[in-house]
Parts: sequence; C-alpha cells; structure tokens
Amino acid sequence: MQPQNIKSHFLSTLFSRGFIHDCTDLEGLDRALKDNKRLTAYVGYDATAESLHVGHLVNIMMLRWFQKFGGIPITLIGGGTTRVGDPSFRSEERPLLDLDEIKKNILSLKTIFKNYLNYDNENNKAIMLDNSEWLPKLNYLDFLRDYGKFFSINRMLSFESVKVRLEREQSLSFLEFNYMLLQSYDFFILNKKYNCTIQFGGSDQWGNIVSGIELIRKLKNKKSFGLTTPLITTSDGKKMGKSQGKAVWLKSELLSPYEFWQFWRNTSDSDVEKFLLLYTEIPSADCKKYGSLKGSKINDAKILLANKVTELCHGKEASELASKTATNVFRYGEADENLPTKLISKKDLEPDIGIVQLYIISGLVKSGKEAKRLIKENGARLNDEIVKSPDLRLNPKNFNNFVKLSLGKKNHLLVKIK
Repeated sequence: MQPQNIKSHFLSTLFSRGFIHDCTDLEGLDRALKDNKRLTAYVGYDATAESLHVGHLVNIMMLRWFQKFGGIPITLIGGGTTRVGDPSFRSEERPLLDLDEIKKNILSLKTIFKNYLNYDNENNKAIMLDNSEWLPKLNYLDFLRDYGKFFSINRMLSFESVKVRLEREQSLSFLEFNYMLLQSYDFFILNKKYNCTIQFGGSDQWGNIVSGIELIRKLKNKKSFGLTTPLITTSDGKKMGKSQGKAVWLKSELLSPYEFWQFWRNTSDSDVEKFLLLYTEIPSADCKKYGSLKGSKINDAKILLANKVTELCHGKEASELASKTATNVFRYGEADENLPTKLISKKDLEPDIGIVQLYIISGLVKSGKEAKRLIKENGARLNDEIVKSPDLRLNPKNFNNFVKLSLGKKNHLLVKIK
C-alpha cells in the first residue's frame, strides 16, 4: 500500500512528516483508523533513568498526534520490565536497578509525559499505566503453562534484535531472553483491559511488537497492529539523543532549558526540515519552506525549531527565556545569569586555580589535553576574552559574582563560588 493511498488523517500525517518505518498491516490499520477514530495505542518506556532524552521524542510526538486525531494514547512505564532489561540491539546486558531507584525514576518520568499529552480531556484523555501492576503478580509456572506454549524459540531467534546479538557471539542471558515474553504479555493485558489494539515503538522493537500481536491473535483471535518509527540520526550519521557525548535530557533538572534550546539551535542546515517535521506541529508545507532557506536565513528556521521544541518540553515561558538568553549572549556578548551555572567550592580556589582545571571542573571539556588544544586554537574564552595561555590562574578576586567560560561560539557557562 502506497502512502498516497492512505485514507486516515493520522497515518497520512505521519507519512508526510517522516514518522513511519514499518507497519504489520498498513492497509488494515488505515481501514481501522478511518472507520473508528477512537482507537487506543500505547508505547512502553522502561524506567532505566530519571529522565527520557530526545531519542524518545519521536514516539512521544506520535502519541501526541494520535491524541490530536481522536485516539486514546497509553503511556506504559515499565516498572516491572525494567527489572529485566530490554536486550534489543544491545551488545551487553543492561545494569539491573534496585526497586527504590526504579520507583524514583517512575515518579520522575510521569511528569515528562504530561507536557505532551492531555490526561484530563474527557473525550479521549491519555492513560498512564505501570506494568508493575501486573507483572510481579505472575506465578512463573502458571505463566509458562498458560503463555509460554504460544512462543516459538525458532521464531524468537529469527528476530533481528536477537539474531544480531548471537551472530556477534555476544552473551544473551535467559533473563533478557524473557523480555520479549513480558512485553508481549503487556500488549495482551492492555488489549484485554483497555481494548488497546496498536503498539508504537522504535524499529528495534519490531520483534517484541510482532510477538505481542501473535499472542493476542492466538489467545483472543483478535486483530492488533504494530507501527514502528525509524532510527533518527543527524545528517552526520549520529544517533539522536546525545550532544558531544552527553545525553540531551528532557528534564530541566538534568539539562537546563537553555542547553536544551541550544541543542536544537545548533541543528545542521540539512536537518532543519526533518526536525521541524518530526518535533514540531508546524504545518508540513511550512516546514519544507523553512528547511529550504539558504545562508544566514536558515538560522531563523533553527531559532524557530528551538523555540517550538523547547516550548513543548519546558513551556512557553522557559522557551522565551532561553531564546532571550541566547540573544544576550550571542548578539550582545552579555554574561546572562540565565546561562547554565556550575557552582564550585572556595576550596577549589585556594590559593588559586588554573584555567585548564577550571574548564575540566566546569564539564565543558573532559581532559586537560582537550582544554590546552582549545586554548591553543583560540577556542576558549574567559568573560568573552580569548584565553591566550594555558598557564593562566584565577583566584577568588577574579570571580566577583561569577566568571563566564565559553567554548567556541556555542557553549557557554557561568562558574560561581558556592
């Protein structure tokens, strides 16, 4: 089935904006969406950290579009499956978290989804669930007898996520191998209790999604669907989710709204159109128009992208403040106090501190070697003045209220004494 033959508004929107990688039955899903807009779909998120990052945004945005077109989205937090760890396309087993850490992460994750989905809308309000409500209650022998018989080891070994791990002779524990069964059971429970007929996920989840669909068919003789998104990479081939080796978190406690805004402002010219289509709700035609801008005009599109994505994630006020801070820093060279701030102890300045060490403590560089290279290349600035020598030393009197460290044109940080 070709995208131009799609009848449902939801799927045609996803196709036009670049969301769709694969579907278990595109024609059937299109027909189901066209005949009944009030379908239910879910995405699962394990609680492996206290925040999601921008690599998760595509599926969150897909749930948002689904709700806008009348569907009921379910955000399923994996309080149970986090205790096992998803092995999909990983080279090694995930570190196992204790229950207290998982619970802490769950509470933190719940606040993120509320920025994108409406959990109060009476007509099709989003539903937030946690699979620890049912998975820990399973009796192992009963589970094997009642559900294990429906899973074929041959079939499970054929899925790419498992096959790649085995071909590379990378260990796959029995604990991890059970993850596919648990995710399939999640889909079955959501189908049974909430009439959820669609699972969204990244392309790495294909095997898990298909297994869930087959379990529902075998147990309930009902039709369900899987829809996957592509792996989103930047134009230079890097996987979305990290910037300079650091995760681009969606929680302001881990990454300030300004740093988040700056990540999107630093988008390369060739990625502007794609990111506008995926991460904003700007009409497709306008996204293409902005993405085709050339020269300095493309910077206006990047600012628009940063403003809109930050507004969705952190709110309009935080987005406007981040944009204003960037203007103050880049256009006027001001040391705006809304910049990310690193607090250091007075002990770090006794009797003084070298500029190289200060850059390391700030987190702008990882090593003294990197700091010295940047200073040599005139890429390091202190209070907007080029640092000319790696031997420069600072004492408490040099700080006043703070000092501003800059790395190139895009990375700025205030350092204050506690």
